[in-house]
Amino acid sequence: MKIQENAVVGLTYELKVSKIEDDIESVPFSVEVRDKEDPFYFLFGQSGLPERFEELLGGKKEGDEFTFSLSVQEAYGEPDDELLVNLPKSQFSQERGFTEEMIKEGEFLPLMDENGYPMQAKVLKDLGESVLLDFNHPLVGFDLHFEGTVIEVREATADEIAHGHVHGEHGEEE
Repeated sequence: MKIQENAVVGLTYELKVSKIEDDIESVPFSVEVRDKEDPFYFLFGQSGLPERFEELLGGKKEGDEFTFSLSVQEAYGEPDDELLVNLPKSQFSQERGFTEEMIKEGEFLPLMDENGYPMQAKVLKDLGESVLLDFNHPLVGFDLHFEGTVIEVREATADEIAHGHVHGEHGEEE
């Protein structure tokens, strides 16, 4: 079966990222490896991944290898200054499950949006009474370089299509 709309796709890959500064591309460095012990599964057409990522995988089948890059514009775009938010430290109390370690600069805070969906924010600066958080996607501003293999392609169940995500024998929501 080929990768197409409503197919469940399993991949192993290495993701490297690079940045262009002053017209010079940095050396790509590895930020994520998904191997056979922990493959990445998604529902094609409903993954929430960059559109170009899915386009480049479309039509491939089990066993196919892939190597491609997404530019910043094709991936997660440039950082948005409006997603830098200053919040009072009191919102991150121990009663709410936060520790002092979690609000150190450079850490990612696990948060929920107003609809109860998980999201994360990077702690940019500890300002004493408040913290400056960055709600941009962690990969904004980077070119993404993928190299991997398609390890599974199957039809999604009606349930998976209805809920827009993969579940079943590979653990709950991937």
